[in-house]
Amino acid sequence: MVEITPDAAGGLRRSVHLTDPRALRAYAHPTRMKLVALLRVEGPFTATHAAQLTGESVASCSYHLRTLAKYGLVEHAEGGQGREKPWRATAQYTNWQNADDEAADALSTAMAERYFEHMTHAIETRHQLPSEWRQAEWFGDDVVYLTAAELADVGERFSEILGSYGERLGDPSLRPDDAAPVTMLRIAFRNRKTTT
Repeated sequence: MVEITPDAAGGLRRSVHLTDPRALRAYAHPTRMKLVALLRVEGPFTATHAAQLTGESVASCSYHLRTLAKYGLVEHAEGGQGREKPWRATAQYTNWQNADDEAADALSTAMAERYFEHMTHAIETRHQLPSEWRQAEWFGDDVVYLTAAELADVGERFSEILGSYGERLGDPSLRPDDAAPVTMLRIAFRNRKTTT
């Protein structure tokens, strides 16, 4: 099952919630995750442009985009002709919270691997950034004692902070001239190890 939460402003929908194990497995493919992420930031675009961005073949991108469309993660955008029809993401975010299933765990693991790959690349290339960006970036962790309700509250408050910048994603005119895309990972889990 796919649930789509609409955006009140009528723009890109807020989120797509996946519960169907087939949709979870489909989204776990690295190329499909990459395509959805690119469409959210740089879309809409055609399969030909997707091939240029990903290094995959046009046929491969077309196949993966059609698979994503089958599960409500992307859709055809306006414009284009024939095979050169553009695609767009259906929502800003994808979540599979409360989808207790092996497929959900596999998708979470695939996403964690993707995050790790992006973090490693960011660390390896940070010397190329201007000093103000190097100083602004942060990397670290905290261990705090929370109840489940408090952890949920922290997540909601963090979402509110980020939400105040959310309109910039869909409307470039709202971005300051020196704004750049910044990936912020929101990961919190109950520590199951005996040592930190």
